[in-house]
Amino acid sequence: MKITKAVIPAAGLGTRVLPATKAMPKEMYPIVDKPAIQYIVEEAVKSGITDILIITNRGKSMIEDHFDRNPELENALEKASKNEILNAIKPISSLANIYFVRQKETKGLGHAIKCARSFVGNEPFAVLYGDDVIVSDEPVCLQLIKAYEKFGLGVVGAKEVPEKDIGKYGSLKLKNIENNYYMCTDMVEKPTPDKVMSLFSILGRCVLPPEIFEILDETLPGAGNEIQLTDAMKVLAQKKGMIAVDFVGKRYDIGNKLGIVKAVVEMALKHPEIGEDFRKYLSSELKF
Repeated sequence: MKITKAVIPAAGLGTRVLPATKAMPKEMYPIVDKPAIQYIVEEAVKSGITDILIITNRGKSMIEDHFDRNPELENALEKASKNEILNAIKPISSLANIYFVRQKETKGLGHAIKCARSFVGNEPFAVLYGDDVIVSDEPVCLQLIKAYEKFGLGVVGAKEVPEKDIGKYGSLKLKNIENNYYMCTDMVEKPTPDKVMSLFSILGRCVLPPEIFEILDETLPGAGNEIQLTDAMKVLAQKKGMIAVDFVGKRYDIGNKLGIVKAVVEMALKHPEIGEDFRKYLSSELKF
């Protein structure tokens, strides 16, 4: 079955980047001239996704406004003959069929995904974490969709993380199948040192079969007393196996301060409008 639906959980409180996120959702943090979540939506669209559900909560209406039309602004730009800017903002509202639902209580990523049940129906779907902007020539979401089509199993995007950091993420039990494809038969969220299975962790993307909802119904609160999506995927991995794709791409964690700064600096260096001037500025400041 062709995968055309994606879910973007964006209901987190952004506590790691306070006070910036006191009134502004972290997903709306600007990376040069686009908010982080627009990069994520564009990745989904480039992967063949036509319908996207963004899961928000109270205080995040700014995200909905960004993907809506703004006729007053468009008319003002048109009258001022600012066509380049107009052509940059007008297509945002028609990138895909974008829907929104609020997670009434922040009970974890697994609980957020359960909010997508009626949207997904009985179809496989992609999940693009709202904290993760990943830049790659081939969209990472598409890399995972191809793996799902090849193997017919749930798929997680995975990368190796430093040993000192594995306890902050999750650990996967893997066996290489071919190239950058691995069979995953077990996983653990935020493992203690004695529970680490490998240094591979799920980072930012997955493709799931609809049966994940039945598993989530039976999933009890785990790490942080929240319903963890990893705990539900663990059941799926143990039952059928999942495919882990060591994806090709550069990930930026926009849920922490250093990740945001790295994204802004590296995107600015590549930006066609300001890249060269910004490089000169950095060189002068850092005395390269």
